[in-house]
Amino acid sequence: MRTLMFTGKGGVGKTTLAAATAVRLAERGGKVLVLSTDPAHSLADCLGTGLDHEPRELSLSSGQGERSETDVVLHAAEIATRGLLEEVWGRLREHLHTLLTSSGVAEVDAAELTRLPGVEELLALTEVRRLAAEGPWDTVVVDCGPTAETLRLLTLPEALDDYLERLFPKHRRLVRGMLAGMAGDSHGDRWEALSEALGGLAARLEGLAGFLTDRTTSVRLVSTPESVVAAETRRVLTALSLHRIHVDGVLVNRMVPSPGEAEGAAAEWLRLRRGQQREVVAELEGLGLPLRSVEHRASEPVGAAALRELGAGIYGAADPLEGAERRPVIDVRETPEHDRARYWLRVALPLGPSADLELARAGDELAITVDGHRRLVALPSVLRRCVVVEAEAGDDGLAVGFRPDPEQWMR
Repeated sequence: MRTLMFTGKGGVGKTTLAAATAVRLAERGGKVLVLSTDPAHSLADCLGTGLDHEPRELSLSSGQGERSETDVVLHAAEIATRGLLEEVWGRLREHLHTLLTSSGVAEVDAAELTRLPGVEELLALTEVRRLAAEGPWDTVVVDCGPTAETLRLLTLPEALDDYLERLFPKHRRLVRGMLAGMAGDSHGDRWEALSEALGGLAARLEGLAGFLTDRTTSVRLVSTPESVVAAETRRVLTALSLHRIHVDGVLVNRMVPSPGEAEGAAAEWLRLRRGQQREVVAELEGLGLPLRSVEHRASEPVGAAALRELGAGIYGAADPLEGAERRPVIDVRETPEHDRARYWLRVALPLGPSADLELARAGDELAITVDGHRRLVALPSVLRRCVVVEAEAGDDGLAVGFRPDPEQWMR
């Protein structure tokens, strides 16, 4: 099963292109589920039908009447997290709040500590994973929120894992000691229930991180041929790559049509505008990803017929799942001993000329921060007893040079 996640700056048409891709995949005979995690759901409007949180079967045939065995079928749903929020986190929050206040934590501080950051986005992601696993799907297409929300959503498992680690350490010996010290205390059972619940939540987070970085999951970026949008597309690609989330391609939406040999003011405007757009597309092509252009249409594609036409125009005879091959994000290479750097750690990050890059060594980890997005990279064992001697950054990514530290190797 493949999971294909669409995201882009707000208003670029990602919902429409995600729906058109799902329709095209269904036409090719696959069992396809299209989901929306965007808080401002518009997938139902795009498909021209009502949706709820459970997958609904839609016939994409143009004829009327009962569905036949030859009809093209798509399943779709819009994930709602309000009910899940209280169901999953409400009880945990109640237990944790009671324990904190009974331990002397001020009411205001306890209320702040029990506000789990990004829990709604987390629940949306767990629903994607659940529906993907439980159904007979060949492909799950996900219409994510705008890029800012998507970055928080896709990197949330790691961030929440850090949060839970600070709030409730994984070291079970600490938990056991805490529970033993509270033997006979009226809150002992509550501590035990909280321990189990948080342990289950942590396990779920680990599963989500694996789901996002799995070889069967990829992200497709939707852009428009405008400089501001293209710049954000590059930043998002870098941030996702930093978190080892595979991006397999770019769709550039709303290209103005070519005026051909037409004359007049309108034709001249189209030539000028299309020339400007082609310059932006050339920048996006420099990202090294498969790129498809989608022409601006006179009418908004709504409903099965319009989406079928749009999907055929985007992909033609090609497989909509075709995209960039997944390459190793991190690679270590050894150089001749006389070189200043004996080993090079290469991190495949598409860094633009204006990227704000920071590096720091933190014990056995390398902290990489790009445009405010931070990632801790565990160093391979051969590099843990080395010192950093130089670093290079370019269009093909980041390279950090290491040299063995004699004092470390003597130990």
